[in-house]
Amino acid sequence: MNKTPERNEAVLWRVLEAAHELESRLETALAAIDLSLPKLGVLKILADAKEPLPLSEIAEHSHCVRSNMTQLVDRLAADGLVRRVNDAGDRRIRRASLTAAGRKLCEQGRRIVETHEREVAGMLNQADASALAQALGRLVS
Repeated sequence: MNKTPERNEAVLWRVLEAAHELESRLETALAAIDLSLPKLGVLKILADAKEPLPLSEIAEHSHCVRSNMTQLVDRLAADGLVRRVNDAGDRRIRRASLTAAGRKLCEQGRRIVETHEREVAGMLNQADASALAQALGRLVS
């Protein structure tokens, strides 16, 4: 399927097909270390935070509903990657923070993503990479 789309409608399908393929490759690589993209996303948010975060804030950064975030953090906690801590100012609020194991796995996940980013970039020449980045930027703006 390396043909140039003949109609504008084909562009959407090509973008979706490419996104699905790249996501699948990345998910497979992350699965080798027992991670998924959603789990890595939460670990990255917590790793970048200067303090434990309320689940509602993690959900907001992840663009997902709080109930889904609660389940995801529960799984991460069961895996020993995240711990829940009480909020000093409000006992009703539970916060999440990374454990040492979570920080280590997050770094491994980041390296896998960086490797895949380099591989994808290596598939394109500089002009194509720049044009694609600009075009995709316009699609999501």
